[in-house]
This record gives sequence, structure tokens and C-alpha cells, in this order.
Amino acid sequence: MKNLSIDGLRTLVTVVEVGGFAKAGELLGLSQPAVSLQIRRLEDLLGCKLFKKQGQRQVLNQYGELLLPQAKQMLQYNDAILQQFTSESVTGRVRLGIPSEFAARILPAIIGDFVSLYPDVALEVKSRLSKHLLSVSRQDQFDLVLALNEELESVTHPIFMRDQLVWVGDLTLAKKDVITLVTAPEGCIYRRRAIEALQQSGRPFRIVYSNADLTGLIAALNEGLGITVLAKNTVPSELSYQEYTHDLPMLGEIGISLIKNTQESAHAVNKLAEFIALRLS
Repeated sequence: MKNLSIDGLRTLVTVVEVGGFAKAGELLGLSQPAVSLQIRRLEDLLGCKLFKKQGQRQVLNQYGELLLPQAKQMLQYNDAILQQFTSESVTGRVRLGIPSEFAARILPAIIGDFVSLYPDVALEVKSRLSKHLLSVSRQDQFDLVLALNEELESVTHPIFMRDQLVWVGDLTLAKKDVITLVTAPEGCIYRRRAIEALQQSGRPFRIVYSNADLTGLIAALNEGLGITVLAKNTVPSELSYQEYTHDLPMLGEIGISLIKNTQESAHAVNKLAEFIALRLS
């Protein structure tokens, strides 16, 4: 009976998350040849290649895409077992910056589990627009940033996962002559993508309500003031959504980046980054 290497699976996941073999090596404390060797051994064990060349980059092929979610699940089980039976000490403070829709919809359960596993880590979570989170001038305010990123092939801020943008709310409102939108303020990626899509399709629209907080937008949607755009995985369960309709155009995908900005409390930052990446993907 053959056994999969946890180190090999972790290397695979890290290469994908950070966007390259060299960067994965830096994070894992391995040389680039050592990273390549780990991947090659995993491919030899499975009997298939996991990567293909796309321009100057190595990206997952169909077999790699099939393996990735299973690899993440195995790593999650592995880390949970080790945490349960070992006394690894993780301490420090982590300042996490995230978009409001992730703070409201996805992060609470993830952060709750993390705090239960690592009670000596102090977390400070702040919500901002992704534009502000990725701003160079604000990077010293956060140790770890989770942000939307429209540059799907970004080298500066590699994408670790993608999500589909969807129209959210009472979509029968799109049958009106003028579509009404409820959005976050100027600078929001969702707002801009909604406007661009409607302009390109020739649909008249107007913004009737703006609020940076997802709770405020949900209230406006529930009142039937208009519709909005969100990443599919952040849509609250009580709201309906569609990728497109006869009256609404496709919006495309959005990337999600996870960026480390500091070496302070590096162990705690790395643990939280890995925890979020494994749970979100």
C-alpha cells in the first residue's frame, strides 16, 4: 500500500497559494530545487503530472485541479490531529484586514476555530474596502490581508482562489426600464464591475443607496431598493442570486489574495494565513 506524503501535499498547496515554486520555497524554508523535487516525487507516486506551463508560469493541470481540494482537506485533518496531541505554542498579535462581506459571512466561524486552537494569539480584525487593504500606504497597518484582487495573474499579490461574481437580491427588479443598484461607496470592486457590465450591455441604471457595511446593504436589498453584486461565496444564505439572467449580463470572476506584510509574530501570522487558506479554498 502506497502512502501520500504530507510534506508533498503541503508543498503543492503552498505553490498554488503563493503563485510559484520560488515563493513557496521561501515560505516553507526550502530551496527551489527541493520544492521541485517534492512535487516530482508526488507526481511519481500518483503516476501523473500535476502542473502545466502557461506562459512563463507553472499552473495546475486537470489532475492538479482534481487533487488540490483533497490535498487541502488532508492537511486540515493532519494539522487538527497534531494540534490535539501536541503542545505547540503559538503566541503573538495578528492584525487582520478583510473586506466587510468576508467579515460578516465567512470569517466568524474560521476565526472562532482558530482562536480555539491557538488561544494565546491576539487577533485584531478590521474591515476595509479591498482597494484600501491593498494600498501600499496602508500595509503597515496590517500583518495579514485578505482582499479581492482583479489581477488574476498578479505577481505582486498572488491569487490563492477565485470566485464568481453574481447578481444578488430581487432580480425581477432588473426587468424595469432603469435598474436600481445598492452598492458600497466609490472604490468598491463590486460597484465598478456592476457599472461596467451594465454599461457594456446598454442597460440604464442608477445607484439609489450606498453603504460600506454589508449589513446595511442587506437591509436595502430586503426592502427591495435594488440589487447588488457580490462574490458568490459571500452571499448571505437568505438572499437569492444568479450569475446572469436575460436582463443581467455576466460579471466574470474575481481573485482573492492573502498577503503577509510583516515578520512580527511571523509564526502566528503564518498559522492564521494557512488556516484561512485551507478553510476558504
